[in-house]
Amino acid sequence: MTTKALTRNGSRLPALFDDFFKPWNEWFDRESVWQNQLLTIPAVNVTETKNNYELDFAVPGMEKSDFNIHVDGNMLTISSEKETQKNEEEGHYNRKEYNYSSFKRSFSLPEEIAKDSILASYDKGILKLVLPKKEEAKKLLSKTITVK
Repeated sequence: MTTKALTRNGSRLPALFDDFFKPWNEWFDRESVWQNQLLTIPAVNVTETKNNYELDFAVPGMEKSDFNIHVDGNMLTISSEKETQKNEEEGHYNRKEYNYSSFKRSFSLPEEIAKDSILASYDKGILKLVLPKKEEAKKLLSKTITVK
């Protein structure tokens, strides 16, 4: 008989062994692979104003040069790749750490965007894109319609 305190998600293996089997579980458990992939995609806030759309991405720890922003037709693609390495040698031990992170997000742009005027800035972990609207789109944003 198993107790709830020693099992996880209804499995018969005690939770004590989760860390031991974790590398193998990640290979075969598609749900955990999908969840880990979601963690690498940055969150984005989209705001619409009268004059433009603003996209704010939460991407801390990056540099301006890490980003690739590309417009192809009506598709806006933001991507980044970053690889870091640490090497510590002290006394009788040597420690090497490697980290690789990347993401790619694509957005279909509405026709009302002035694609040649898109601006991007990066400050304090936030990548901000300003997508200005064409002049004719600004005029059509608000209209009162009378009933006949």
